[in-house]
Amino acid sequence: MSTRYGWIGLGLVLFAMAACSSEPPKPAPVTAAAAPAPPPEPRVKVYVTNEASGDLTVIDGDRQTAIGTYPLGKRPRGIKVSPDGKSLFVALSGSPTAGPGVDPKTLPPPDRNADGIGEVDVATHKVKRVIHAGNDPEQLDISADGQRLYVANEDAAQVSIVDVPSGNVIAIVKMGDEPEGVTIRPDGKVVYVTSEDEGAVYAVDTATQKVIKKVPVGHRPRSIGFLPDGSRAFVSLENDGAIAVVDAKAHKFLHLIQLEGKGATPKARPMGIAVHPDGSTVYVTAGSFGHLFLVDPTKKSSATSIEAGQRPWGVGLLPDSKTIVTANGPSNDVSFIDLATKTVKKVSAGTRPWGVAIAAR
Repeated sequence: MSTRYGWIGLGLVLFAMAACSSEPPKPAPVTAAAAPAPPPEPRVKVYVTNEASGDLTVIDGDRQTAIGTYPLGKRPRGIKVSPDGKSLFVALSGSPTAGPGVDPKTLPPPDRNADGIGEVDVATHKVKRVIHAGNDPEQLDISADGQRLYVANEDAAQVSIVDVPSGNVIAIVKMGDEPEGVTIRPDGKVVYVTSEDEGAVYAVDTATQKVIKKVPVGHRPRSIGFLPDGSRAFVSLENDGAIAVVDAKAHKFLHLIQLEGKGATPKARPMGIAVHPDGSTVYVTAGSFGHLFLVDPTKKSSATSIEAGQRPWGVGLLPDSKTIVTANGPSNDVSFIDLATKTVKKVSAGTRPWGVAIAAR
């Protein structure tokens, strides 16, 4: 009896010792939550040059949100997307910022080493090379085959024609002082260039690289847009509050379209131009007036406008033709304007946004 109970007692002691010496159960491993999938690559990207901060803001055109801002160089202004969609070409300038009528003698000397056309890789948003294409480039255009750049050199009163593969200037075309706007006619045979100082547009033959005709249009012409068939050109006239209509085949001034209405200044100050793909509407930013005008090209005046933002300048139409984008310098933002509802969404950019380019994949 005592032996049996002794064995039982010993068993209980051993069981207790085993229980005390055993490790506590380990908690089940925690599985880390999977990282959220990156958003899909935007179908549409909006590229905005920021003149004062020297950089490029990239915006998702589908979601209307900024992707990032990337360094470029001094005073980036005009911008174009290459026909293959792989590069951006941006006009960079080392000339000091100056408003109309400022005496150049009162300004600091220009940094000519900063002048050039920056080629930006669309995939990485990095500058691949800088093409030296004359002093103080402001605006530019690129041929449909991607082989030629036409660059307005504002301080030099000329247009530089650049062979894109080599980066060499192959021709220089002299013209009036302060050339700014540069747009190739849709057929590629002629490029129009505005001369702010002379109040004229120069028509340049792209084959001979010579001026065909000088067309007087009005006071302080800025930008140019063409109808899709190339029959008409529209030129923004900052000091006239109007756009000039030009016969783009005969290179002849036809008439003005006055921009009317109430804005932040007594009259509109037309700057940037975009044309609807079907030619039905010409979109014109009105600078310090603060509006975007929707112009019927068959009329001689237009009072249809949308309040866009502070001093809208660069402008671009998204591929669906339902939304238009303006760069608003003083407020450091970009407006996405729904053309059906007339509603505006602002997206922050860098300092003093200037030019707009749009690319779709």
